[in-house]
Amino acid sequence: MAVQPIRLFPDPVLRTPAAPVETFDKELRRLVKDLTETMVDAPGAGLAAPQIGVSLRVFTYWVDDELGHLVNPDLDLSEDVQDGEEGCLSVPGMAFDTRRARSVVARGMNMHGEPVVISGSDLLARCVQHETDHLDGIIFIDRLDAEGRKEAMRQIRQAEWFADQAIAVSPHPISSRWL
Repeated sequence: MAVQPIRLFPDPVLRTPAAPVETFDKELRRLVKDLTETMVDAPGAGLAAPQIGVSLRVFTYWVDDELGHLVNPDLDLSEDVQDGEEGCLSVPGMAFDTRRARSVVARGMNMHGEPVVISGSDLLARCVQHETDHLDGIIFIDRLDAEGRKEAMRQIRQAEWFADQAIAVSPHPISSRWL
């Protein structure tokens, strides 16, 4: 078990749909433990595997003193919606009003491959939807209306953590013969 670095927007792993888990082994149990420890350390209400650079359909949650995880989630969402403040460990220090279904029934498996059903509303429903979005390559700012997304991107570009990210540099030598 170890606290892992959390990937920050716009890391490409956050935009890549995660692969379904097919093998329920010691490595998966280690991943769930790392996710849990990292989420609790942050602290956060949830954390998806892509947020620590692992492109698998697994997330952990910690809502209302309920600590858990879900592998390969499939969601049934209510038609009733809620608007509320939402933040993300991959977009630190920011929160924006985001519309979500008020309740959710999530089906999947635990780290041992046994069936699990999570039913919840309000914060738990928001968390489960948010983390499942991460598994689909969606970040919560994608759920904002055009004006909200524009404001979120403005704030992100001004954030110190965004400016501190290393600029990607090509590993290939630069040669004037290609100019």
